[in-house]
Amino acid sequence: MAADLIHKELSESIIGAAMKVLNTLKPGLDEKLYENALVIELRKRGHKIEQQKHFPVHYDGQLVGELIPDVIVDDLVIVDPKVASCFIETHQAQMLGYLNITGLRLALLLNFKNAKLEVKRIVH
Repeated sequence: MAADLIHKELSESIIGAAMKVLNTLKPGLDEKLYENALVIELRKRGHKIEQQKHFPVHYDGQLVGELIPDVIVDDLVIVDPKVASCFIETHQAQMLGYLNITGLRLALLLNFKNAKLEVKRIVH
């Protein structure tokens, strides 16, 4: 089954970068600090990063606003750093919405709350 994972190698690289960030900064800081450090680490690993990219959101043919995901890696994966007790259904629902609007297929939720990185893959 692992061979069927979409963007497997990219996911592994992102998770490895997140683990390095967590091991360096330690748990429990603000989400934005982890996001910024993760961007630095992913760029060091040769990835193309778009931070806070704006996507127009339309309803019934009319612009209703913008979606701004935290990080997009290599134009393929949305990465959303969290500092939460645990992932909840709302986190997953939010990522499904992000995937729907951006047209991407994979989002990674990364939880930096504890000493062990928690990862949730969301596939559209």
